[in-house]
Amino acid sequence: MKPMAHLGVGIGWRPEIADAVERLPGLDWVEVVAENVCPGHLPESLLRLRERGTRVVPHGVSLGLGGADRPEPAKLAALGERAVALGAPLVTEHIAFVRTSSPVLEAGHLLPVPRTRDALDVLCENVRIAQDSLPVPLALENIAALFSWPGEELTEAQFLTELVERTGVRLLIDVANLHTNRVNRGEDPAAVLDAIPLEALAYVHVAGGIERDGVWHDTHAHPVPPVVLDLLAALRSRVDPPGVLLERDDDFPAEAELAGELAAIRAVVTAGPPAPGRPAVAGSGPAAAEPRPDAEPDPAAERDAADEPLPVEESARTRVALGQAALLSALVAGTPVPEGFDRRRIRVQARALAAKRADVVARLAPELPEILGGPDPYREAFLSYAKGRPMTAGYRRDALDFAEDLLIRDLPADPVARRRLTAWWRDRTGARPPRRIVRWARALAGRAA
Repeated sequence: MKPMAHLGVGIGWRPEIADAVERLPGLDWVEVVAENVCPGHLPESLLRLRERGTRVVPHGVSLGLGGADRPEPAKLAALGERAVALGAPLVTEHIAFVRTSSPVLEAGHLLPVPRTRDALDVLCENVRIAQDSLPVPLALENIAALFSWPGEELTEAQFLTELVERTGVRLLIDVANLHTNRVNRGEDPAAVLDAIPLEALAYVHVAGGIERDGVWHDTHAHPVPPVVLDLLAALRSRVDPPGVLLERDDDFPAEAELAGELAAIRAVVTAGPPAPGRPAVAGSGPAAAEPRPDAEPDPAAERDAADEPLPVEESARTRVALGQAALLSALVAGTPVPEGFDRRRIRVQARALAAKRADVVARLAPELPEILGGPDPYREAFLSYAKGRPMTAGYRRDALDFAEDLLIRDLPADPVARRRLTAWWRDRTGARPPRRIVRWARALAGRAA
């Protein structure tokens, strides 16, 4: 495996903190959510960062490479376009599933894949398809989870190791997610770090969260806790990471606090060399601040050592699809929890998914809470809607469907607010809200299918 280019210490670029990010001292690179940028209309802040030599890495959240279906060519093409537009040395995604095709359901969130042979076979084939389509190398992130799958056949370390061996994909290790899974699933972070191929490390994520009622929520909205910095130090004692990145997605603090968190991360990263006998990633460290031209990874060469894979049997995809559909239906459509899952944890996850839907729709369509009389009435109305309407086509469509649902039920009760909501919906759809009879016909057709 070719050495990974040195990235240094960076932060997740978000529009809300764009100005602060540009001013942060000693910032080496940034990561941007791939789906939030348009290649032909990059934000001015990102363009200025690029002009001064700051590297930008696109981080995808919607491919769902752990899902039963093969990755969508259009999504792969879009991710590749963003890598080219940003001049990125690599792209990253997650070991997760986010949707099912039968029934058509969207989680709007990264959900864990079962660590089974079937799921690993499907994931490996999906990763190879993605690697063949992308113009730069791919790295995959371990995700945080609230629950475990029953009947798992592999540990986290075994699953990640075999994934790397079979595909040559690189790893993005999120140490905050290791802590989350320690609390929520009883997994030992040290056992994971000891057993995975650290020579495949692309970079590291660090983020904050909070514990409530024995469940750790990976919020990206709280300061990085000492326990996560301790895990970063544990990883650093094993390997010299090519890059480390601070993630913050909500409740953004003052610029000085962000700078302080980056300084704490940098202090851990520069604390000293890895322990004797541990791998040091070539192309990293102070001497490699400027990556050598020959240190850039080659997407094709990443997989030279892997045997030519056999196609995944469709029966394996079918088994994975059935399991994921049953779980996602329980999480977003109120169907019974599949046998073997922790029902309490599934209920916690279902509530979290509904709350996330409400929050994201409010950010995408801030007019809706205003029209409905404020955050509390909006949230109450949206959560009521979400109980009977699983998301099927992403958050933007969800916002329109929510407004349509209200209008069909002659809501909101205030006629002025209802007229405003009608105008908002019509402006974005170019249509008139369907009448009740149309909605009933749609519902009956959906049940018949």
